[in-house]
Amino acid sequence: MRKLGFLAVLMLAITPAFAQGSSDDKNHGEFGVFADYFRLGTAKANEFGLGGRLGVNVHPHVALEGEISYDFRENHSTDTGSAFGSVPYKADFRVLHGLFGPKFQTTGPVRLFMVLKGGFINFGVSTQSAPVGFTNSFGGVIDGDTHGAFYPGGGVEAFAGWFGIRGEVGDEIYWSNGAHNNMKIEVGPVIRF
Repeated sequence: MRKLGFLAVLMLAITPAFAQGSSDDKNHGEFGVFADYFRLGTAKANEFGLGGRLGVNVHPHVALEGEISYDFRENHSTDTGSAFGSVPYKADFRVLHGLFGPKFQTTGPVRLFMVLKGGFINFGVSTQSAPVGFTNSFGGVIDGDTHGAFYPGGGVEAFAGWFGIRGEVGDEIYWSNGAHNNMKIEVGPVIRF
């Protein structure tokens, strides 16, 4: 929650500087890169990574966006929880996200927006130090799992001419024996074209 509060204060602090920028809303789209934070609820794991996004305006208030992001492999400690007792092991875990959908936005140098995206989420697990015969898994996720995903979110963009900063937060929901809600935060620079 402190990170969300910090992000909100940062965006409010820089908004007046960007509000003096160009009010040209005739741009055709945006390209951006971002750092992301993904809180995987089932495994109680915090994942960090990088991504890219491309959006094309179909109306001044509607854009179609596609994004892909990769959360770097991180080493987590867990245990098998088997009938023979807990056997601790290390699990290298990574996440790949691919999402596409509409973005509904205001116009001007400071824009509020909402996104509704669908796509996939893919998990990778490597448990080389796990007991012999143990399946590569971590927090209920098995290596190579790919699931359908739905991402409702929203945020703010602030532009000074063609360059801006975007902050976004949402709930990346994937389905595997039911829906799993996971918080996702993205922050990074944006270029309008």
